[in-house]
This record gives sequence, structure tokens and C-alpha cells, in this order.
Amino acid sequence: MRLLVDENVGGGVVRLLQEAGHDVVAVKDIMGGAPDADVLGHAQHEQRVLITFDKDFGELAFRLGRSAAAGVILLRLPMANPAVVAIRICAVVGSRDDWTNHYAVVDERKIRLRPLPPARGREQAGD
Repeated sequence: MRLLVDENVGGGVVRLLQEAGHDVVAVKDIMGGAPDADVLGHAQHEQRVLITFDKDFGELAFRLGRSAAAGVILLRLPMANPAVVAIRICAVVGSRDDWTNHYAVVDERKIRLRPLPPARGREQAGD
């Protein structure tokens, strides 16, 4: 699976996902500090599911109509132990293959998928 891991997700997650055979790119390595709209645009351009702890991506997709069709996985996990969080994220990503066109919210017990609306308006920040 092609994934883009946001800056707020630990490097251990990136390593575990890569070891599991996923094609993973970390935002901090390619566009550190970029605005959320640019990160989302990059995920769409590269057709990568975005993994993040940032709820702002939901606002971009649902309220502002930005394209997020490649999929977004919003993590709502306690950060008490980064290794446990990394293992949970890897298990979640590998548990299904229908992330595209969905906004998923992942907590300790469940995964909730919501279909993403069609994009409207500008696709890239600054257009």
C-alpha cells in the first residue's frame, strides 16, 4: 500500500510499515513544515493514503471540499507508549484494503470509515 505519514506520527511507525512491505513516505523527509493543504495535495497527487493525528485534514476534506480521495486515516490513539502505537497503526493498515475514498478514524477499539465527498473548488493551496 502507498502511504504518506504525517509529521506528527513517529518514525517507528514509518519503519514498521516499511518492514511490513508498504511503500511509505514521511512528510518530514520530503516537505517538513508544509501547510496541511499542501500535504493533502501531495498525498492525492501521489495516490497515497495519509496517516495522521491531525483532525484538520477532515476539515479540509469535508468542510472545504479538498480532494482526499486517496484516503485519510485519522489516529485517535493515546501516545503513552510510541512502540505500542506503532504496532497498532501497522495492524490497522494491514487489516483492510479499502482506505481509498474513505476518511477513517482509528481508536484503541475500532475503525470507523466514512465515505469522502467529491472534491469541490481548488485542489492545491495557492491556486
